[in-house]
Amino acid sequence: MRRHRPTLIFVVTCLIGFIFNAGCEDQFAGVDGFLEGTISIGPICPVERYPPDPGCLPTGETYKAYPVRVYTSNGKREITLLSPSLDGKYRAELAPGKYLVILDNPQNRIGSSNLPVEVTIFSGSYTSLDINIDTGIR
Repeated sequence: MRRHRPTLIFVVTCLIGFIFNAGCEDQFAGVDGFLEGTISIGPICPVERYPPDPGCLPTGETYKAYPVRVYTSNGKREITLLSPSLDGKYRAELAPGKYLVILDNPQNRIGSSNLPVEVTIFSGSYTSLDINIDTGIR
């Protein structure tokens, strides 16, 4: 009987370890993640100054004029519109998966951005994406 006791202890220990690890893998199952960062838009005025002229800082209307949207990875379905605060910071809660972040530019403005870009959202974590939009004003 003593010969089988170490085997029993080993089996029970392995079983407990398996149950513990299985629980850890699923701790974030069904939990959303976040896309966060800062949207920078500029220049707003033809001549930039330091310190910046308050009239040349982005406003809520500026962010509305350059809408940034999150789509499914194939770009066919819009998930959300990023809504930054006046300092440009944004955060969007998204289900885990891959997404396409696109600058909607319906008026074909001159300028550029670091978009479109594909991002991956992981369950229970934050994905950082800083967005730079050049208005083309010179």
